[in-house]
Amino acid sequence: MSDNHDKYSIDNTDYTVGQDNIQKWGFDVHNPVFGASAGLVLIFLIAVLISDPDSAKAMLDGIKFDIINTFDSFLMWSANIFLLFCIGLIFSPYGKIRLGGVSARPTHSRLSWMAMLFAAGMGIGLMFWGVAEPVAYYTGWYETPLNVTPNTPEAAKLAMGATMFHWGLHPWAIYAVVALSLAFFTYNKGLPLSIRSIFYPILGDRTWGWPGHVIDILAVLATLFGLATSLGLGAQQASAGIDHVFGIESGVGLQIIVISVVTLLAIISVVRGIDGGVKLLSNINMLIAFALLMFVLLVGFAASVGNIPTTVMGYVENIIPLSNPHGREDETWMHGWTVFYWAWWISWSPFVGMFIARVSEGRTIREFLIAVLLIPTMVTILWMSIYGGIAIDQVINGVGKLGTEGLTQVPLAMFEMFDELPMAKLLSFTAVVLVLVFFITSSDSGSLVIDSITAGGKVDAPVPQRIFWATVEGAIAATLLWVGGTKAMEALQAGAVSTGLPFTIVLLMMCVSLLLGLRTEPRS
Repeated sequence: MSDNHDKYSIDNTDYTVGQDNIQKWGFDVHNPVFGASAGLVLIFLIAVLISDPDSAKAMLDGIKFDIINTFDSFLMWSANIFLLFCIGLIFSPYGKIRLGGVSARPTHSRLSWMAMLFAAGMGIGLMFWGVAEPVAYYTGWYETPLNVTPNTPEAAKLAMGATMFHWGLHPWAIYAVVALSLAFFTYNKGLPLSIRSIFYPILGDRTWGWPGHVIDILAVLATLFGLATSLGLGAQQASAGIDHVFGIESGVGLQIIVISVVTLLAIISVVRGIDGGVKLLSNINMLIAFALLMFVLLVGFAASVGNIPTTVMGYVENIIPLSNPHGREDETWMHGWTVFYWAWWISWSPFVGMFIARVSEGRTIREFLIAVLLIPTMVTILWMSIYGGIAIDQVINGVGKLGTEGLTQVPLAMFEMFDELPMAKLLSFTAVVLVLVFFITSSDSGSLVIDSITAGGKVDAPVPQRIFWATVEGAIAATLLWVGGTKAMEALQAGAVSTGLPFTIVLLMMCVSLLLGLRTEPRS
C-alpha cells in the first residue's frame, strides 16, 4: 500500500485513519458508523419479527414500483453515463496513472485477481439466472425485449442479447466507478478505504463529520441487506438443488440449515483474511465453474457453441436500442427487467466496488478498467451462450420440462436443463457445490467490506469484528426466511432496490469527485 496511507494528502487535512475509533471487547470500531448501523439492523430485525410480511412486502413493492416508473429514464441514462465515463478514462491520459503510485506493484496474480473480481461480482447471479433469464425472454414469460414476437428465431437472438445487456458492460461499469474511486483515493491519496473518502474533493473536512457518517451508514445497510437477499435467494436455489439431487424436502428448514452452514464457512474464511480465505475460495470457484462449463459445453456442443456468435451479435446490435429509455414499446419489459437490474446493481455497488478496490492496488487505471469491464463480460458471454443456448434449444425442440412446461420455478431452471444432459445427477450435484462456494465467497467478501467501513477505513479489522458482521448477515437472511419465507425475501429485495435511486446520485457525484482527484495526480 502507498506510503502515505495513514495521512490524508489532499489540502493538507490532518485527519488520521482510525482517530475516531473505539477499542473495546476486541473490537476496533468507528463509533457513529458501527453503532448506528448495528442499531438500525437490530431495529429492522425486531420489526420483522413483530410485523406482517405481506404488509411489509406491499409497502416496499409500492416504493420500488414508484421509483421504477418515475425515475426510469434517470436510472437508464445514469447507467449509460457510467459506461461512457469508464470508456473515456481508458482512452484518456489518466489511464496511465497507477493505483498506489508509480512504484506500486500488484499484490495478486492476474488470474487470482480476475477470479476474485468475478466471484464477488455476480457469480451467484449467473448460477441463478443463467438458464432462467434467456428462456424467460425467448418465451415471453414476463414480456419480451423490444416487443419481439416470442418463440421465434429473432426472439432467440434478442433473448441472448438482452441477457448479456443486463450482465455485461453496464453493470461492470457501475462497479468500476465505485471500485476505481475507492482505490484511487485510498492508494494514491492515503485516505481510508471507506465510501466517504471519495467525496473529500467535494465535501472537504465535512467528509469526516456527519455527512460522511451518513454516506457510510447507507453503504453498510445497502451492503448488508443486498447480501442478506442474495443469501436468501441462494439458499432457495441450493435447497432446490439438494431436493432435486437427494430428494430432501426443500422447505424453510433446509434453507435455514444451508444459510447456517454457509455462514459458518464464511466466518472461517473471513477470519483467514483475503489471501487465506477469499482468494483461495475464489480460485476454487473458478476451477469448479470452468470444469462445469466445459463439461456442459462438450455435451451440448452444437447448441452452445453455435449460440456464441448469436449472443455476441444480439448484444452488439441491440445495446443501443436497449439502452434508450425513450419511446419504448416494451416499457413493461424495460421496467420489470432493465430498470430493476440497474437499481439492483447500483445498490450492490458499494459492496462489490469496495471489494474490487481492496484487491486492485498496483494496476494502472487503464489496465484496471479494461479488466473490470471486459474480462467478466467475456466470461459471461460464454456462460450465457452455453447455458442459455442449450436451454432455448430444449424449449424449441420440446425436450424435458423446460421444453414441455416452460419456465415454472426459477431456482430449479438450471437443474431442469441438466436433467436432459448426460451424467445429470453429477452435474446437478456439482452445481449445488458451486452455488454454495459462490455463496460463501459473496458472504465473506461482503463481511470484509463492512468490516472496513465500520472500522473507519482500516483494512484489517479485529477477528471478533469480522465474525460479528458475517454472523449478522446470516442472521438477517435466516430470520427473514423463518418469519416470512419467500415474501419476506422479496420485500427485502424491493427495499434493497429502493436504495438504488439515492445511490445513483451518489455515483454521479463520485464521477465528478474522481475527476477532481485525478487532476491532482502526476501521470509520469
